[in-house]
Amino acid sequence: MPNAGPSAPVEVLGFAGTPEAGDRLAVVESEARAREITDYRQRQRREKASSGGKVGGSLEQMMSQLKTAGRKEFPLLIKGDVQGSVEAIVAALEKLGTDEVIARILHAGVGGITESDVTLAETSGAAIIGFNVRAHKEAREAAERAGIEIRYYNIIYNLVDDVKKAMSGLLAPELRETPLGNAEILEVFDVSKVGKVAGCRVTDGKVERGANVRLIRDNVVIHEGKLSTLKRFKDDAREVLAGQECGMSFENYDDIRQGDVIECYRVESVQRSL
Repeated sequence: MPNAGPSAPVEVLGFAGTPEAGDRLAVVESEARAREITDYRQRQRREKASSGGKVGGSLEQMMSQLKTAGRKEFPLLIKGDVQGSVEAIVAALEKLGTDEVIARILHAGVGGITESDVTLAETSGAAIIGFNVRAHKEAREAAERAGIEIRYYNIIYNLVDDVKKAMSGLLAPELRETPLGNAEILEVFDVSKVGKVAGCRVTDGKVERGANVRLIRDNVVIHEGKLSTLKRFKDDAREVLAGQECGMSFENYDDIRQGDVIECYRVESVQRSL
């Protein structure tokens, strides 16, 4: 047909690449004008995609390089076999987002992975994910030169699970405190070249050399720091158990008094997950 009005279905041939669902087509007077518009749109898309700045090109690199202030972004480029698969993947990845980290989809489209995809990923520091598609030979070579990672999947669950694990690496670890024991200061000694040393009795649990401690006076915490010295009689001790007496000193702190309570604890860093 020579022309088609609104809502009329048509078949358009001659595209250099595969359009995506929802793309808008414009009719212009010449091929030169069409190329001008195409170049402008591609340039706008690249500038928008690269606005986040360049970081690493693999999932592992991004886990360490994207630890910046504020909400962390995990840039990805998705290519799939059909539009339905791509939409399902994008929707699943967007649901992984939290107040701390989100998956930023730079581009999601249908078809094989091209050199343009690699260029966009390199500019934006994104990893490329292919679902039931493969990279063209030229794209593979460009990715190898640029150090861009391409990961292939054929099961959406595995794809989402891998991205979830990688995004979890961007979450700040949780510091978990484990109580060890308490000790009461019975007497304070002045030792040359050491400073004040507390003669203590462990009242419950145990105390360990190098552990974290709090000094409590009249039920108020007055100092938090590290236990630098732990002695059992005159010998260095790794730990002292409840009911035993020992000598203790603290790193860079000596305002200790008889009757103070020393609370000993361990702090562990636990990696969080989404």
